[in-house]
Amino acid sequence: MNKQMLDRQWDQLRHKYGAYLCLLEAIPADRFHTHPVPGMCTPAELVVQMSAVIVKDIAQGIAFGEIRTEETVEARVVADLGTKVAVIAYAKKCWNHAGDAVATIGDAQLKAMIDTPWNTKLTGWVAFNVLNDEFLRHYGQLFTYARLWGADPSFSWGPHYYLSD
Repeated sequence: MNKQMLDRQWDQLRHKYGAYLCLLEAIPADRFHTHPVPGMCTPAELVVQMSAVIVKDIAQGIAFGEIRTEETVEARVVADLGTKVAVIAYAKKCWNHAGDAVATIGDAQLKAMIDTPWNTKLTGWVAFNVLNDEFLRHYGQLFTYARLWGADPSFSWGPHYYLSD
């Protein structure tokens, strides 16, 4: 993968992230801190995982040579996101930070080995593929939750939020 390919994939992720924001809008406000399936994350926990750890932290890690996540902070962040409005605002903020990082990534960062908190090293381009895969896996979980609650999430390739750089 080179910078040109990264930019194309980032544009595709921008569309997926817009669908994700629409999905968050479809989830009933009183459900963000509930466990629809015992032992699985709440929607608010998934948002912190998807928006911060997966999208923002991995993008910044590729840009700066080390993925840093603070799992001990995640529970506090989730608790601070008390409302649906706060959860969605947080998701948008993380997207903007990730976009700033991606704008600085070049061929050298994509080829470089980066440290991760998961006891492994990855090349930047592999880390970006992990970002995409993990984002979609959790998106499916949120989509299922929305359906369980009677929400009708938008068609994935329909009109969504437009996310600018």
